[in-house]
Amino acid sequence: MPAPSLTQSIVVIDYNGGNLASAARALTRAAQDCGLAATVTITADPQAVRDADRIVLPGQGAFADCAAGLAARPGLRDAIVAATDAGTPFLGICVGMQLMAERGREHGVTPGFGWIAGEIALMDAPNLRLPQMGWNELAFTPGAHPLTDGLEADAHGYFVHSFALRGYDPADMVATTDYGGTVPAIVARGNRAGTQFHVEKSQKVGLRILSNFLRWTPMPGGPS
Repeated sequence: MPAPSLTQSIVVIDYNGGNLASAARALTRAAQDCGLAATVTITADPQAVRDADRIVLPGQGAFADCAAGLAARPGLRDAIVAATDAGTPFLGICVGMQLMAERGREHGVTPGFGWIAGEIALMDAPNLRLPQMGWNELAFTPGAHPLTDGLEADAHGYFVHSFALRGYDPADMVATTDYGGTVPAIVARGNRAGTQFHVEKSQKVGLRILSNFLRWTPMPGGPS
C-alpha cells in the first residue's frame, strides 16, 4: 500500500450495525487531531467501499444479527473482502472486530470473515456480571504496534459485551484486558485490525487509536 495521502476517503459500513453516527463523528475528530483532510461517509454502497482509502466496520448487538445485516446488503460483504484483500486498511469495532474471527457462537453458529483464528463465544467470567460494561484497563502485548502508538501503559477502553474471542493466535494480539481472565481487546493481522471495546466512546484513548489507524500503513496479509 502507498503512504496515505493528505486527503482520505473513509467509509463507515452501514448495515444496521449500530453506532454509525458516533463512529463517523469520532473519525472526523481523529482526522482533525492528526492534521488529515478526510471525508467520512456512512454507506452501504459496494463501489464506495472498493474505492475507499480506509474501511471501518462498527457493530453492536449479536454476532449473528450483524452477520445477517451484512449479508442483506447485496455485494457489501464481497466488497469489504475484495478491498481488504487488495490492502485497504480495515478497522472493526466491537462486533465489527468479532466478525473478523472464523465463527460466532451467539444464537447458533455463524461464519465470520475468517481473517483471524478463533471463535466468538460467551465469556467465562465467574462471579462477574455479563455483559462486561464500563471502563477496563488495556494490557499491551510485547512489541509495539502502530495502533497503540502514544498510549500510556494504564490506558483504558470502554467495553460493552458478553461474548469474546477465544482460541485465538497470540500473534494477532495487540492488547488484552482482564475480566475474570484474559480477554482480547485489540487484534491485528496484516491490514485488518479490530477493537473489542468502543473506540468512539473511549475518549482520548479511542481518538488516539483512530488517529493512529488513519496514519497506519500496514502490509496486506500475514501478521502485522
